[in-house]
Amino acid sequence: MELRSIESDIPKELYDILEKEITQLRPAQEKSIKKGLLDGKNLLVCTPTASGKTLIAELAALKSIIEGKGKAVYIVPLKALASEKYKDFKRRYGKIAKIALSIGDIDNSDPYLAEYDLIIVTAEKMDSLLRHHAPWVSSIKTVIADEIHLLNDPERGPTLEILITILKQLLKDVQIIGLSATIGNAEELAEWLDADLIVDEWRPVKLHKGIYYDGKIEFY
Repeated sequence: MELRSIESDIPKELYDILEKEITQLRPAQEKSIKKGLLDGKNLLVCTPTASGKTLIAELAALKSIIEGKGKAVYIVPLKALASEKYKDFKRRYGKIAKIALSIGDIDNSDPYLAEYDLIIVTAEKMDSLLRHHAPWVSSIKTVIADEIHLLNDPERGPTLEILITILKQLLKDVQIIGLSATIGNAEELAEWLDADLIVDEWRPVKLHKGIYYDGKIEFY
């Protein structure tokens, strides 16, 4: 699917940015669009690393922001990943949306975030913001949960599960996008999220498997 095929479905400001970097949408992106990504549908995207999952989230978030429907929060498991996403989003979308990074003091409600459109947070920080009853939370329209397979992690999983549960209850019309390279129980998780499951094996570089022994690699 070519990018220009969705030109009329996304805001011009967003299209003008994307067309400078891409011309062809990747398989998972095409599947997501056909499943209602741009219509506010919940999606669980399970595809290999570097297959284009982040752009799927960006399309949903920026469309909602530019059209005035509401804020977007991008939830990640690690502060380092949050900082990386913040730099990337700021570089690409800083001129069309107000982008913030919130990964610090979990005892602070960060009221300044009310002025921002796209907010990158760790799960622990977002959980804290909810506990502090940050008033701007009601303005969230899009929730992206990156590395959502960590729901199974004994340390981070419970926080993420409770967080998503609360957001689903508080925000009746929210769009939830779950992203992961691998999920063991994808169908079950998609059902819990009330989301369509997007599965695709395409990757930009072919993956070769082999065994290393005695200084040699034997591929199979």
